[in-house]
Amino acid sequence: MRRRDFMVAVGAIAGFGAMAVASRAQVKARRVGVLALGEPVPQLLEKTLEQRGWTLGQDLKIDYRIYNGDTDLAHRYARELISLKPDVLYAVTNTSMAALQLEGSTIPTVFAMVSDPVERHYVESFSRPGRNVTGFTPFVPSLGGKWVSILKELAPNVQHIGLAYNPEPGNNAASFRESINETASRTGIVSVEEPSGDSSGIERLILSLKERADSGLIFLPDAFTWVQRTHITSLIGRCRIPAIYPLRGFVDVGGLVSYGIDMNKTFVGAATYIDRILRGASPAELPVQVPTEFELIVNQKTARQLSLQLSATLLASADEVIE
Repeated sequence: MRRRDFMVAVGAIAGFGAMAVASRAQVKARRVGVLALGEPVPQLLEKTLEQRGWTLGQDLKIDYRIYNGDTDLAHRYARELISLKPDVLYAVTNTSMAALQLEGSTIPTVFAMVSDPVERHYVESFSRPGRNVTGFTPFVPSLGGKWVSILKELAPNVQHIGLAYNPEPGNNAASFRESINETASRTGIVSVEEPSGDSSGIERLILSLKERADSGLIFLPDAFTWVQRTHITSLIGRCRIPAIYPLRGFVDVGGLVSYGIDMNKTFVGAATYIDRILRGASPAELPVQVPTEFELIVNQKTARQLSLQLSATLLASADEVIE
């Protein structure tokens, strides 16, 4: 090849390369707005989307707002995220979803840890959400009765149960009450008490049960108690009250037992829905996913501190026993 022809060819290749770079630069990055309680949502979301072909900082931008259990902050952040006009909103808790709904958002939205989305009017049905919202609901109402049954198996003398959750607006306690009340009456529970007022009502409830030797606690899924789980499980330990929790994170910091879903699997599932919506799927036609697997985690060390003799049957049925 003559030198002149070679230089022309090189120039043409360089020109095509520059055009390709310019073309990529002109592609508008898709945007996701995330209203979350905290870890591990960012890591799992980014990892899952990267595995599905997105590159953060190039064709994808994610705006995070972490509210750490502060309801007022969640509402402020909801307004901020909506004003950014993302392609998809990601509501990671009941509090997140309630805040976005209050603002009247019409942006496609995926939720991850929301209980009873039909009753709360986020979707029309599980099979066909029908609106701009869909997602994963990790807590079915019947779990309430299961928590009562496990608590009675752990501590057969329990007659008074306290339900621990943040009583401020946006909680999901009502969805579990029917199954809790039904199982409680069938198993000899005399009373089921709830917190009142604001989040400080949780601690007041715990301290009031301390004086009753036959009391136990059921923690309902709640953003505030999750954030405060280390402090709360420590207080319950000092009060020597048997308690069951909805997620294993409570047991990892000293709680007695948990029965619920693997939270990380739910977050990965929600990320796949976000990917599908970014690629053109309609949330109205993506079915709400319900849990099919639950794990029982038992903290044997905490049981010994509470002088509880756990049955061989219960220990054998546990997915993990922390010694």
